[in-house]
Amino acid sequence: MPSFNRVILLGNLTRDPVSKPLPSGSAVVEFGLAINRTTGKGDDKREEVTFVDCAAFGRTGEIVNQYCAKGNPLFVEGRLKLDQWEDKQGGGKRSKLSVIVENVQLMGKSSPDETAQDDPPRRPAASATTAPARPYGQPMTADQIDQDCPF
Repeated sequence: MPSFNRVILLGNLTRDPVSKPLPSGSAVVEFGLAINRTTGKGDDKREEVTFVDCAAFGRTGEIVNQYCAKGNPLFVEGRLKLDQWEDKQGGGKRSKLSVIVENVQLMGKSSPDETAQDDPPRRPAASATTAPARPYGQPMTADQIDQDCPF
């Protein structure tokens, strides 16, 4: 029987992304998303929040690490991954679902009352060889696209 593992989420970052090196020499960028859902009607409205741990690799991870910070909205596509381990202190089995990110879209400012000033990127560039920084949310010039394009 065929199977399908796909996740699509839109939420706000719960913390700044953290880049961790892997033994292979590449890096993984870990971050959390908060997804809000309002239920009920009238005075009986309740807000339900789901917190999801995410991990991004390669260029996708670099983009998240460079341009995103706590509170930013982010659109994420990926797949679910189940981690299982033995709890050394409690002696029981533990498990955690997380999302392996395959694609992201930066969604702009976190709230409409923030000014649309030309802010610099939220994080410094990963290295001196990357394309010059541009203000967050501003369109790229043709030169920046050529420098930023991975192919």
